[in-house]
Amino acid sequence: MISFDADTHRFDLRAAAVVLHEGAVLLHRIEGDPFWSVPGGRVEPGETAAAAVVRELQEELAETVHCGRMLWVVENFFNYRGQAHHEVGLYFLAKLSESSPLLSGPGPFMGSEGALALTFAWFDCAHLGELDIRPSFLARALASPEPVFEHLVHHEHGDL
Repeated sequence: MISFDADTHRFDLRAAAVVLHEGAVLLHRIEGDPFWSVPGGRVEPGETAAAAVVRELQEELAETVHCGRMLWVVENFFNYRGQAHHEVGLYFLAKLSESSPLLSGPGPFMGSEGALALTFAWFDCAHLGELDIRPSFLARALASPEPVFEHLVHHEHGDL
């Protein structure tokens, strides 16, 4: 995975899936974390970001997704568990297969990333401002009826 420590920050190249269905977005939470985020993970050397999205959803949920167009490139600066991070996030529109069991209800659905337990659920895009979602720009960006491509520089405040 493309993640390394450089001076005071950990650098990550992350690819993320924005999965939308009937006005809701699929979010996940790592067991023990108080916030939700879109699923995804770090890109492996030699792997495209779109391929990383497909791989991550397969690993975490045993789901095959179609990775669509890129929505956002985000330079994200945050602290997580006492470590300063500088992340470049590549966010893609992704689609589940029509036969996916995730489309049957709001969840929760259980998944995992190695030894980490993950909880997945659908959240109404119009009400994301009421949720602790990270990066926090997602609440605004996903409230738009048609997300458009943007390059964002985002500074998350507080420790995650």
